[in-house]
Amino acid sequence: MSKPSFAVIGLAVMGENLALNIERNGFPVAVYNRTGSKTDQFIRERAQGKQVTPAYSLPELVQVMERPRKFLIMVKAGAPVDAVIDELKPLLDPGDIIIDGGNSLYTDTDRRAEALAPTGLHFVGMGVSGGEEGALNGPSLMPGCSPEAYQELEPILTKIAAQVPDGPCVTYLGPKGGGHYVKMVHNGIEYGDMQLIAEVYDLMRRGLRLSAAQMQEIFQAWNETELESFLIEITAKIFQTLDPETGKPLVDLILDKAGQKGTGLWTVKDALDLGVAVPTIEAAVQGRILSSIKEERVAASTQLKGPGTDFEGDPQSFIQDLRAALYCSKICSYAQGMALIKKAAATHGYVYNFSEIPRIWKGGCIIRARFLGEIQSAYKRDPELVNLLLDEEFKQAIQERQGSWRRVVATAAALGIPIPAISASLAYYDSYRTANLPQNLTQAQRDFFGAHTFERTDKPGVFHHEWSA
Repeated sequence: MSKPSFAVIGLAVMGENLALNIERNGFPVAVYNRTGSKTDQFIRERAQGKQVTPAYSLPELVQVMERPRKFLIMVKAGAPVDAVIDELKPLLDPGDIIIDGGNSLYTDTDRRAEALAPTGLHFVGMGVSGGEEGALNGPSLMPGCSPEAYQELEPILTKIAAQVPDGPCVTYLGPKGGGHYVKMVHNGIEYGDMQLIAEVYDLMRRGLRLSAAQMQEIFQAWNETELESFLIEITAKIFQTLDPETGKPLVDLILDKAGQKGTGLWTVKDALDLGVAVPTIEAAVQGRILSSIKEERVAASTQLKGPGTDFEGDPQSFIQDLRAALYCSKICSYAQGMALIKKAAATHGYVYNFSEIPRIWKGGCIIRARFLGEIQSAYKRDPELVNLLLDEEFKQAIQERQGSWRRVVATAAALGIPIPAISASLAYYDSYRTANLPQNLTQAQRDFFGAHTFERTDKPGVFHHEWSA
């Protein structure tokens, strides 16, 4: 067996699957897990007969590899990553490459890259999207590193990434934390997509009182339209899945408390720090937070009353309105995410080809969708595009659908069914297209009580007025 130059550290499911993906694509791989029995089990079962070399300590792992060595760390983000790097660093030679493939915060990646640069070691922060299946069969990969490190890794990454008609779902995303930043925003957009779909489901379920079987048919049909995506596809499959114990739709038996691992929250926090509006993504994070207080909501439901009205109108027409509203809201959500990435590039010195970002999301990852091809085309038409809403194709798409979008928001309000992400998306669109927002009054108030000053519309300069008490 050939001596490997690539190793995977951490053999949870993602690590195992990536190791098998690498080996299947023609690259011998070494593996190490802190618990030796886990390594033994992997070699004995899933890796049996494959070009996989086990190691039972980091010094042994280094010794079984040829240079330049490449180490993919697949352990929990945070302190565990630092611990592996600290243990590995003195064992390596200049030119060796350490890759963090977890969901690390981009500032941690910046810090690690800067700390390792003087040693001659390359550090790569690489977002990996696609879950267990993607890791095995082809994920979307988002690496940030030096050009030299990417050049060394490119032959492997382009083979193991998901493959779409216009290339492998990996691209160079600039230095340091550039890759993990894109992955963070990817996850924030994922939060937004899931919340938007959940709100449409709620309007179908409680507003139109559709059954899971009826919703399955609708979502399956939508997956043949502009909404075609992995999330729409799996939503249809969820609706057709029955609980083996009760025979009821399994989705109806799942508690309405959504978890989160923090990447959506990171996106919102960073957007606030950079002064970029991401209301759709923020609404998705808030939706999960509100879902977590189940007991409190149940108690409140016995005391706080809503409108208590039934849906009035043509259900089939409203279903078409929901499809249009979902698409318009998705456009706004991605516009917010891409605007955030653009601001981060200017602020942190990251270097991006903006048409490449949606391209590498077209396969392997959770937000893969037909719609991403339209975003890719928008940035090809105008690489300096300020906001997706200004692209001619997206302007036309919203113009054709905004009547439906507004009807959905109005109907939800009348029914008392919360749709925070769809509503936030529409408010974002209306705010962005408004030449004169009411914050002139806000500035007057700030100057009144705090002498914070203001600018004027009729002449340049900064002014303060002595308001009468």
